[in-house]
Amino acid sequence: MITHYFRTVKDGELKVTDESRTGTWTHAVSPTKEEIQILIKEYALDASIVEDITDFFEVPRFERSSGVLYFFLRYPFDVKDEDIDTAPLLIVMGESFVLTIGQREVPFLERFISGKESVVTTQKTKLFIQFMATLTSAFDMELTGMRRAVYRDRTRVRDIKGRDIQRLVSDEHHLNDIIAAVVPTNAWLQQLTTGNFIQLYNEDVALMEDLMIANSQLIDSAKSILKTIQNIRNATEAILTQKLNNTIQTLTALTIILTIPTIVASLYGMNVPLPLAGHPYSFWLVLVFIVTVVALVAHFFRQKRWF
Repeated sequence: MITHYFRTVKDGELKVTDESRTGTWTHAVSPTKEEIQILIKEYALDASIVEDITDFFEVPRFERSSGVLYFFLRYPFDVKDEDIDTAPLLIVMGESFVLTIGQREVPFLERFISGKESVVTTQKTKLFIQFMATLTSAFDMELTGMRRAVYRDRTRVRDIKGRDIQRLVSDEHHLNDIIAAVVPTNAWLQQLTTGNFIQLYNEDVALMEDLMIANSQLIDSAKSILKTIQNIRNATEAILTQKLNNTIQTLTALTIILTIPTIVASLYGMNVPLPLAGHPYSFWLVLVFIVTVVALVAHFFRQKRWF
């Protein structure tokens, strides 16, 4: 579906128009091949670049062709039935338009469409910066929830269960996806500010600097949480290994202790002449001998901290 939005500084709200014109923001969600071809023809785009958005695993990058800028990025997209953490989005900036194309719904753009955040489509550079700032905030919200859960796990590392480890593995996968999405994006943002690609006014320069700082902090935060998860997993693995070793040592010690009376009882169960066989207190003497040996062996294992 293709929708055209338009708003000038003088307009009170974002309007939907039937066709594109100068200063329009065109948003395409899950476009068909025919709709992509319409957009390519209408805005004179490079077909070989635009068609890359049909690849759901397209990586973030920046392209420039015939004066038109193409920004591939990824945004948070969580679906319960699918193992998906991010989805691709293409932002195209031409001389007189801004075009966004997404394979799925783009939640962070709904703030602009619904009017929760005001935008002026005729100011394309500022519109682009607003898109990127909102995307950064969306990733930051994802990290905030994960950070709280991970820090809770860190305080109870000795009580972590199997389901907690599964969640940590899932969070680690999610963080790797976020880092893979944000790092290349931050790289081409820096390239964008140092090159003569878009016209930046003084206010835009300050906004771009803030945006790059926010992206850098986002990357550092994601890597910090990822490191914490790895530390928790390593600590949990060490604790579980120690518990397993202690259990094996305890079982080994008990096996040795229980083997002593078993051997003595087996010997005295044979139908052959044995020491003390005719003694009236032979049973009690053998019992005292077994208890003494067992006590000495148990004391030995106690000193070795096997149980």
